[in-house]
Amino acid sequence: MKMLSIDGGGIRGVLAISILKAIEEETNRPIADMFEVIAGTSTGSIVAASIALNISMDNILESYKTYGEKIFIRQAKVGLFKSVYNDRYLRRLLKKAFGEKTLADIEKPLLIPAVDITHGKPFIHRSNYGHAENGDLSIKVWDAVLSSCSAPVYFPPNNVENRYLSIDGGLWANNPSLVCITDAVHYFNISLADIHILSIGTGQQRIDFSIDSEKYWGVKHWLPFHFPSMKVTPKLLDLALNLSSESISYHCQLLLNDHYLRINGELGEEVPFDEVKYMAELIDLGRQVFNNKRDEILYFLEN
Repeated sequence: MKMLSIDGGGIRGVLAISILKAIEEETNRPIADMFEVIAGTSTGSIVAASIALNISMDNILESYKTYGEKIFIRQAKVGLFKSVYNDRYLRRLLKKAFGEKTLADIEKPLLIPAVDITHGKPFIHRSNYGHAENGDLSIKVWDAVLSSCSAPVYFPPNNVENRYLSIDGGLWANNPSLVCITDAVHYFNISLADIHILSIGTGQQRIDFSIDSEKYWGVKHWLPFHFPSMKVTPKLLDLALNLSSESISYHCQLLLNDHYLRINGELGEEVPFDEVKYMAELIDLGRQVFNNKRDEILYFLEN
């Protein structure tokens, strides 16, 4: 069983889109035709849902370019009394991309991790492929994706039909590869030897937590405040998401060996998930990553 897993990472999602776009161009096939199961978290859920609905990577990349700067317009500097960003433009992007489609309308297995903070539990939005733990399939696709994208402090929780509040699935599955494995084993009854996962990251950062003279660390170290821009860097959240992705990748590599192909780009510096000025560089990096890993990716897809 071939499965595609796409990490979270905010605006850095354009790196993953760029890699997938290069795959579509190289093979002259839509990504959806190459995989039996698609999973994505946070920004990766936008990409995954697009694939499940046969939206081309060209189109989704143009949407990121159009809406990226609007989504990340600050309404608060720190997020102390209200979220740093309003989700108005993100909601508009998702509604435009997915319309009135519900999870019931998607028969291809689609997995979208999120967090139900009202009941204090992680959960997975699944499409209409018969899983016993499927939740409410009448939920709109855009609503499920918005839930997975709602990073705490930076976006408000998503109110799902006045039943519960949901936030970013990256808090527990920023790399949804393990989610893929558990569904393959426990629902599809596939052995580990027959699971093949292509895992696409959104860039590996070098987040700087250098040793300094400070003995006591507070908010200024975990969420640095910059002058004169009056902007807080989401350093702690980026660290948590990066650790989630890399630890899951490590365990999946042990479980699947060479049946797990992790494709990611080395950013070489801190690239906050809300920093849209890096978008063009990330797109270029995605193309470079594909070129460097082209033979491995094509071998994975063909075998």
